[in-house]
Amino acid sequence: MRIVIVGPGAMGCLVGAFLSKTKHELWILDKNKKRADYIAKNGIKIEGISGNWKAKIQATSDPKDIESVDLVIICTKSYDTKEAVGHAKNLIGETTLILTLQNGVGNVEIITEAIGEDRVVAGVSNLGATLLGDGHIRHAGRGETVIGKFDGKIPVLMRDIREAFNSAGLDMRISKDIKSLIWSKLIINVGINALTAITRLNNGRLIEFEGTREILKDAVTEAVKIAKRKKIKIIYDDPLSKVESVCEATAINVSSMLQDVLKEKRTEIDFINGVIVRQGKSLGIKTPVNEILVHLVKTIEQSYKLRVG
Repeated sequence: MRIVIVGPGAMGCLVGAFLSKTKHELWILDKNKKRADYIAKNGIKIEGISGNWKAKIQATSDPKDIESVDLVIICTKSYDTKEAVGHAKNLIGETTLILTLQNGVGNVEIITEAIGEDRVVAGVSNLGATLLGDGHIRHAGRGETVIGKFDGKIPVLMRDIREAFNSAGLDMRISKDIKSLIWSKLIINVGINALTAITRLNNGRLIEFEGTREILKDAVTEAVKIAKRKKIKIIYDDPLSKVESVCEATAINVSSMLQDVLKEKRTEIDFINGVIVRQGKSLGIKTPVNEILVHLVKTIEQSYKLRVG
């Protein structure tokens, strides 16, 4: 296969580094020419649970350097999805599949609007990585990646994607009900990400304090109500207990949203808690806790230069 990864953030670099060890031709496409040139020259540096190593990888900011590919993997921030697909559009041939490994809900719909439903593959990954600098990541957690199409179909190329990931040492399986998995992960992120961004606490600290524990509970409860009304199956028997267990299992982790806040960057709040608020309004379900979390995170984003201390 010819594969291009759009977006050299933590996930893009991690997946790219591992896939570079396979027989497949791999590129990273970056909108930032300076960063793309740096990665093309220096490769990707990895440290953490898979050891300290380097991956040589082709990278460019110009799609004309790549030509058409079999698979486009979108690893950008959710709010950059439309731009990312546009940047890669000339690489998308008649049989190309586009796989999103992004956070939150809404990315599949954005990609579908741009290129049609037939070739869009959704993904949920439990891999953990932290971006330390351009082309430099810490591999923080192993985990399964699950892919699938909203219509439940499994084209042959999707099996090839699974084989490529597994041969690279990244566990992957295919699901016929990927929407349930996406929403199940969304509910975890709804409970954790915004609260960590606001409090600047590691994941595990959220369940050590009565206040954050109660807010987490209420945010998750609202999200579960939305999923039930939409008739989306949540894979956990007790979603709240699952979120709390994730806090414990990732106790020292700095959530992606907190990483964004610490770097004074835009967050993905609109694609996580914001989804619950919008869906609540359309369904007539009140989501006051998620509304407050969205307002607080957006205020933090808008006031980076005004903060005291």
